[in-house]
Amino acid sequence: MLKQTSTGGLSAIYPELQDRKVIITGGASGIGAGLVEAFVAQGAKVAFVDIQDDQGEALTARLGESARHVPLYRHLDLTDIDAVTGTVRELGESLGGIDVLLNNAANDDRHTVAEVTPAFWEERMNVNLRHQFFAAQAAVPAMREAGGGVILNFGSISWHLGLPDLVLYQTAKAAISGLTRSLARDLGRDNIRVNTIVPGNVKTPRQEKWYTPEGEAEIVAAQCLSGRIMPQDVAALALFLSSDGARMCTAHDYWIDAGWR
Repeated sequence: MLKQTSTGGLSAIYPELQDRKVIITGGASGIGAGLVEAFVAQGAKVAFVDIQDDQGEALTARLGESARHVPLYRHLDLTDIDAVTGTVRELGESLGGIDVLLNNAANDDRHTVAEVTPAFWEERMNVNLRHQFFAAQAAVPAMREAGGGVILNFGSISWHLGLPDLVLYQTAKAAISGLTRSLARDLGRDNIRVNTIVPGNVKTPRQEKWYTPEGEAEIVAAQCLSGRIMPQDVAALALFLSSDGARMCTAHDYWIDAGWR
């Protein structure tokens, strides 16, 4: 079954995702908001976290007007690991379990090699990598109890391209592929699937601050496909990988980049 999306395209409806319990990090804006909207539209029970409270609460109010389940929003600083584990467990209790975890949150602020200090290194690794492991660790007991689950970590095309002024971001994002492979091996016999989604350059307000119209045009010209990748495109891939149709998909990177490599 297909449904019309807000961008005018078509997206599949997965009946098995109805009432599934889903946690999304960095869900208040950009790709994360697209993920929240997509899973809510499937009838899933969705909880999401962020530090952008105004945007998070506004998204909850907008989607809750017609949702089968009103999404839950929690403020969460993902660099606070005690708060991460506590919040994931609390949300699992509020949702009645955890079936899907989407580790989406990250920060791609630009920086030069000369600017990096040991403290900045730690902060960037904490923002972009560490929380993905500990959120997964906190979700695993609920997934085991449910008989299985799905963890989707979010990587980045940037380190495959070697983009400038992103050395720490790209180091963290490269490590996520290793994290995914390792978790998939260790959790597979519990029927927990772990994959990485690798977005290309997705059109969001945050990304628009980094690129001029000319720069955007250069990216599109380097893609195999014309047009800009939208958050809904990324969400469509996440829905499939969370569905029973992807039951034998684990331990791999899945690209949504319009062929920009």
